Amino acid sequence: MVEAWLEDLMTSYNRDSHAQRAGYLAQVHMPGEVFQSLVWWALQALPDEILVGIDIDAERPHRDEVNAYFEGDEVHSRLFQGQGYVIKEAHIVNRGDSYSVHHLPEDWTDDMFSADRGSRAGRFTHWLHTHPNAPAIPSGADADAAQETQGIDMILGLRFSPEGPLPWFDDVEGTRRTLKSSEEKKPRKRSFFARHALPVLGRAPSGHAIHEIQLIGFHKSGVGVNIVFVDGEGYPFGWDRASAQLVV
Repeated sequence: MVEAWLEDLMTSYNRDSHAQRAGYLAQVHMPGEVFQSLVWWALQALPDEILVGIDIDAERPHRDEVNAYFEGDEVHSRLFQGQGYVIKEAHIVNRGDSYSVHHLPEDWTDDMFSADRGSRAGRFTHWLHTHPNAPAIPSGADADAAQETQGIDMILGLRFSPEGPLPWFDDVEGTRRTLKSSEEKKPRKRSFFARHALPVLGRAPSGHAIHEIQLIGFHKSGVGVNIVFVDGEGYPFGWDRASAQLVV
């Protein structure tokens, strides 16, 4: 069961994914329950980053009408492995700092499995790693690691408090995709302190207040991949089945 505040964020993100579809050659559909787990795992692993291997469901292709709705003018149907299939499950593979997290621990690269998994435990189609209190923008290490990915790489950036030893780091350039609340709030006069207070989108089981969530997907060639959040039936959050489009 996805928490209501997170479902609201995913609905708004889907609207942005549709509005920005012309800028993408491909798309990936992620179930909301999988994404919720990723957010919880990221916060539970603090102060470390985590590396997550992600499998697709080969028996669950994207819904045709949803795929068509999020397609841009230019489409590359064979850009990466697993393209066109809904994500099935995710597994934490490693945790550590920004330099060590991309390296697989010994139990994922032992001789028993090396032939099947290949480089970077290749049995996983996609990979995701986290940026605690930092934007979801690829670093040089992220781009290098992506060269071993057969599917796509994703980065989950989270801004939260209490910060602990990880104050918000924002001094980096790049394209950002933020999950925003769809609720429109009427402007009103607020005190100086209220204007500078961070919004609280929701609270994690760890007790952290979540102020911002960012998520991007990209192929090893450097092109961005559009991410669409779907429910258990493969329909996007915010989807109206009668009109076959997102509710504005």
